[in-house]
Amino acid sequence: MVTEQDLSKLPDQPGVYLMHGRNDEIIYVGKALSLRHRVRQYFQPSHDEGLKKKQMVQNINYFEFIVTDSELEALILECNLIKEYRPKYNTMLRDDKTYPYIEITLTEAYPRVLFSRRLKKNGSKFFGPFTSAGAVHDTIELVQKLYKIRTCAQKLPENIGKNRPCLNYHIGQCLGPCQGNVSVEEYRKNVEQVINFLDGDYADTLKDLEGKMLAASEEMDFEKAAIYRDLIESVKACAGRQKATQLDGEDRDIIAMATSGEDAVVQVFFIRGGKMIGREHFFINVRVDDTKEELLEYFLKDYYTGTPFIPREIYVQYDLEESELIENWLTGKKGSRVYIRSPKRGSKEKLVELAAKNAQMVLDQDREKIKKEEGRTIGAMKEIADLLGLPGASRMEAYDISNISGFQSVGSMVVFEKGKPKRSDYRKFKIKTVDGPNDYASMHEVLTRRFSHGIEELEANGGDAKDSFTKFPDIIMMDGGKGQVNIAKQVMAELGLHIPIAGMVKDDHHRTRGLYFNDEELPIDTHSQGFQLITRLQDEAHRFAIEYHRSLRSKGQVHSFLDDIDGIGPKRRKALMKKYVSAEKMAQASVEDLMETESMTKEAAENVYNYFHPRNS
Repeated sequence: MVTEQDLSKLPDQPGVYLMHGRNDEIIYVGKALSLRHRVRQYFQPSHDEGLKKKQMVQNINYFEFIVTDSELEALILECNLIKEYRPKYNTMLRDDKTYPYIEITLTEAYPRVLFSRRLKKNGSKFFGPFTSAGAVHDTIELVQKLYKIRTCAQKLPENIGKNRPCLNYHIGQCLGPCQGNVSVEEYRKNVEQVINFLDGDYADTLKDLEGKMLAASEEMDFEKAAIYRDLIESVKACAGRQKATQLDGEDRDIIAMATSGEDAVVQVFFIRGGKMIGREHFFINVRVDDTKEELLEYFLKDYYTGTPFIPREIYVQYDLEESELIENWLTGKKGSRVYIRSPKRGSKEKLVELAAKNAQMVLDQDREKIKKEEGRTIGAMKEIADLLGLPGASRMEAYDISNISGFQSVGSMVVFEKGKPKRSDYRKFKIKTVDGPNDYASMHEVLTRRFSHGIEELEANGGDAKDSFTKFPDIIMMDGGKGQVNIAKQVMAELGLHIPIAGMVKDDHHRTRGLYFNDEELPIDTHSQGFQLITRLQDEAHRFAIEYHRSLRSKGQVHSFLDDIDGIGPKRRKALMKKYVSAEKMAQASVEDLMETESMTKEAAENVYNYFHPRNS
């Protein structure tokens, strides 16, 4: 529940806010010029943004935010996060063509500067995205004028001299490559100046434009002065390049930290495919003699030991003494070259600075919240590992079987990593080899299919874990006691796997009371974070299975044995399922009992009875 204390910690700075629901899911992503003012608005009784936003506010459990350097950066980061998490209350954006780019056609002998709505892998160099299409058009017009870049679409040098020069050439705004008046080398020098200008080296250009504007004003040529003024504003608008998207499409982690006494926060920005898609922060304890460089080294070793995905590049805040050693370790772990770099200038340094800025803000404002959240997630995982006598655990998988009155079972697999649901790794199973309500046999099928698939994929990938099936859990949590655990053990033995298996044992009121592990029931403190995490895991596995079964029923995809009995259509099947608790109860019914079912005829009742009691041939 969001409190006034939570709201008081919001900074008066631009950024992105992420609203979380009761199950930790992200339900809304928004941007703000001032996080303090914008987020507060949602929780003011007098504020009205319509029914949809009102419903969203009622479902907010807590929020988090990412500070950016400008509203433009916040806008692009908002777009990236919406695409990544697809929050329930956001209007989904379609693709990057919403935003304009500047394209330089470097594959041409005489490159052009173009307006583009889409990033293309065609050898061109792209700048952007930008929020103002008008500013982009003005900037393209400006660089064409300043550096005399051609605007025509002629194929050069093939068509040199074949056509008359255009108006831009006659008024001195084009070098005239179509007439052979400039060599490729000379023209390319101007193109390099355009690239430098769009890269942010615009101080000299602004100074030149400001001088021309002043000179025009002194000559009382206010119309020309206004043109220069507008061009200056366009340059400044496009100079606000955003750091949330890198145009080379690489995967990177950006890691920076902030320290205060015995506490430190490490912030990790995730850039995937060139886009910042999210972040995580970690609260760590500082020893008296630890340097900041040593803390970062400790963090890298610990973090990437338990993280399945390793990016090609890792940007860190400081130069590390063991950088080469850690690089070699991560390269071996990933199977391809990994680089650890500490950028000193340019947009990459700005990204590290932004991560450090967010780490400092988290340290200053969210220290208690982080400790509480880590206790609820990572701390809870440690409690469970300690209870089971395991050295550690990061990934848990739980399984559940769902059927309605024994009709058509389905299985669910849910995954928690570091104490949080990882919904992208959830999986659903239709039971294929089991007839009727046999939960043990159904669970055997689900586990066999899940881990057999994982083994096959690992072998095909050369041992590289790439998806939810190839990532094996540190603990398998079964929804039940000894029987379910033994089924899982049987599957592990058949497949030659050695994964710890625990059963989530319930009491007579269907509440978890302890864990069944290594042939004994281990009691667990029902007030502990570990117990609460087990309960969340168990509830999530059950919810996911029920939800899948419900969706199949609504689509008419659930097939039961009743569908194979003559005279039993949808109406009678529904009536039978309603009257009898299970298939076993139905099998015990007489023909007379069955005939008492709504709309049932004697012939149909006899067909059902004969299905369960086949005559000897």
